[in-house]
Amino acid sequence: MVLKPSGSEVVLTSVFAALADPTRRAILARLKDGDATVAELAAPFSMSQPAVSKHLKVLEQAGLISRSQRATARLSHLEAGPLREAVGWLMDYRAYWAESFDRLDDLLDDLKEQS
Repeated sequence: MVLKPSGSEVVLTSVFAALADPTRRAILARLKDGDATVAELAAPFSMSQPAVSKHLKVLEQAGLISRSQRATARLSHLEAGPLREAVGWLMDYRAYWAESFDRLDDLLDDLKEQS
């Protein structure tokens, strides 16, 4: 039986895929400071504006940015909602990691006592 992913799983998959690229993470970091044009977003990178536009398209498809028109400029805007979902998913594993570290601490204590 093949399971069909739920809507939230599709969102998480596209968010994590978008975040996997360092250029896209840098673009999101820049957008924390406010809306920006493609030219402004492309400035710190050694790539063309069309290449940056491709990254913006991936971010937009993942719901991480929205785009709007102001006069002749097309602005990108950070949309944090999908990031909240990704953080929530990651937080589900926080207890697991805390327990793993506690078990590791116990093991190290046992090893110290044995030596």
